[in-house]
Amino acid sequence: MLLLGIILLVVGFITGTSILWAIGIILAVIGAVLWIMGAMGHAVAGRRHYW
Repeated sequence: MLLLGIILLVVGFITGTSILWAIGIILAVIGAVLWIMGAMGHAVAGRRHYW
C-alpha cells in the first residue's frame, strides 16, 4: 500500500492530476501507519506482520 501510494504521488505530480496526488497521499499515510504498527509487533488485520 505504501509503494502504491508513492507511485500514485509521482504519477500525479508528473501529470498534474490532483486526484491521483490526493489518493497517493492517503495511501502512503495508511501504508506507513500499517507498516509501523506491524514493525512494533501489533497484529494488523489479523496478521502478526504486515508486508
